[in-house]
Amino acid sequence: MKDYSEKRDFHRMQVNSSIEITDSSGNTITGTCRDLSATGMQLFVQQQVAIGEELNTVLKPSSDQFPPLEAICEVVRCEPEGDGFLLGTNIIEVTR
Repeated sequence: MKDYSEKRDFHRMQVNSSIEITDSSGNTITGTCRDLSATGMQLFVQQQVAIGEELNTVLKPSSDQFPPLEAICEVVRCEPEGDGFLLGTNIIEVTR
């Protein structure tokens, strides 16, 4: 049985890597992927994003030994943090 502090089905991996994000209008921004799990990502961006927005994301690895992780994500949370916004997203589909 899981203790109270961690009731998630999948553990989060701290990433803090640059991520390219394209919204449904075709606008592309660069953000930071703070953590990654099997079902979602936490992203830091400079502009507010609407809840329910679908984003195409490309998380490039720090090494050429691995391909980038490309996924379609849905924004489920957007909260102000410092000089930007913290997005909670669900991964809908991993495309690469």
